[in-house]
Amino acid sequence: MPIWKQAVSPEILNTISRDTAVSHLGIEFIEVGDDFLRARVPVGAHTRQPYGLLHGGVSVVLAETLGSCGAVYACPEGWRAVGLDINANHLRAATRGWVTGTARAGSRHRPR
Repeated sequence: MPIWKQAVSPEILNTISRDTAVSHLGIEFIEVGDDFLRARVPVGAHTRQPYGLLHGGVSVVLAETLGSCGAVYACPEGWRAVGLDINANHLRAATRGWVTGTARAGSRHRPR
């Protein structure tokens, strides 16, 4: 059963992300499932650190983007979602291609 409280699709998310940090970094939403969002970011000249690896901050922007968009679209009408904290562990380096991220609902609570 979908968790989304309003219409959401990769096309909608890519459209609202135009002219933002998301589009500037080349992040593209590629899939919306019943309880997840998926996006990817290219590893290239504008997303690498000077040493040739994907900049860790770009990975965090991808994660924050997925989490924030997921929270906003899963909120009931009249509610708002905001991020308070983010922590990242970089497990592997990327030097080319695409890095894909998935945000999935971990727990679902009903508003009181």
